[in-house]
Amino acid sequence: MKGNAIIGQSGGPTSVINSSLCGLVKEGLKSKKIEKVLGMRFGIQGFMEDEIFDLGKENPQVIEGLRQTPSSALGSCRYILKDEDSPLIMKQLKKYNIRYFFLIGGNDTMDTINRIEKYCREDNYELRAIGVPKTVDNDLCGTDHTPGFASAARYVCLSVQQAGRLARDMQRVDKYVILQTVGRDTGWLAASAVLAKKGESDAPHLIYMPERPLSKEKYISDIKKCIEKNGWVSIVCGEGIRWEDGTLIASTQAQDEFLNIEFGAMGGVSAALNLHRLINQETKYRGEFQITESLSMCAIDRASKVDLEEAYDCGVKAIKLAEEGASGIMVSIHRVSSSPYKVKLKTVSLDEVALHTKTMDDKYINTQGNFVTDEYIKYIKPLVEELPSYSELNFIKNK
Repeated sequence: MKGNAIIGQSGGPTSVINSSLCGLVKEGLKSKKIEKVLGMRFGIQGFMEDEIFDLGKENPQVIEGLRQTPSSALGSCRYILKDEDSPLIMKQLKKYNIRYFFLIGGNDTMDTINRIEKYCREDNYELRAIGVPKTVDNDLCGTDHTPGFASAARYVCLSVQQAGRLARDMQRVDKYVILQTVGRDTGWLAASAVLAKKGESDAPHLIYMPERPLSKEKYISDIKKCIEKNGWVSIVCGEGIRWEDGTLIASTQAQDEFLNIEFGAMGGVSAALNLHRLINQETKYRGEFQITESLSMCAIDRASKVDLEEAYDCGVKAIKLAEEGASGIMVSIHRVSSSPYKVKLKTVSLDEVALHTKTMDDKYINTQGNFVTDEYIKYIKPLVEELPSYSELNFIKNK
């Protein structure tokens, strides 16, 4: 089947989402079945508004440069597809003779592709629709991990490692530091901070994940024990952590268009801020909190080399699958082994991915619910790669 291809990016960016875009464009331009490689500006919203451009007319060096470019080069959106949008989408597909449809995104994006693919099938319009995964949350089902996660994890690790040094050296002033990561329902990203810990007293000391409800009494007890032992404490938490009664520690009721809870700036409050306030109330100690929000989604200077390569390969794989006639699927990463690290690219049905969430397995979280296990370290280590080492003074007393 011959026709044009169109590519879009949706949802929040990652450090490597443009690497996937590069793979799609370069491989698409080589295809004998794809006549033009088009791009939609600002996702499916831009597609419906006729914001469509010919990516084949871009300078090849610009396309290649996408492999090292942060954010979403095409522009993104967060839009809930409505049933009444379907006729307009069909009109656009026919207008531009689009037979190959690719979106790079997360759970909600996969739902968008899934609905478009099914509508076309029911209307007897031949379309190859394939999803390319991305999310820093690592919460997509059917894949070992998602492109974008490893780089965000590296960002978190470096932040915790360096902020941990600061907190340790400033313990006579501030006794605690809390870093909050993104992660609405899962703790994959917060848990990755464990790689910053090279010695027992190094940050982080405590990691709280949305998969494990937290009691205020246990939390304060954890804090006091760490301060007594180390003189200070480093805490990492996911933005979506909850108290034992099910209420969000962030205490926010704000929602986005997909009815997802808004955290951080849009929510107006945060888990880290409320945890910080609780420590101060219970101990009277000073401390700091750090909320990076979208920075971990676009820090190309901290990108993981493994992540950049896998993101590109996922884009290439999507084109090849479409040429073979595949549709209604997402490219997935299957881990063959962790040591040596080896993966294979496979596929998963969009029905298994769309609007579903992959939470952390019990084997990755310790029994106390405040740290990770060795199993998780084995899982995350090959993705993040080696972190820097810093000098340590021996503090030899003057005699």
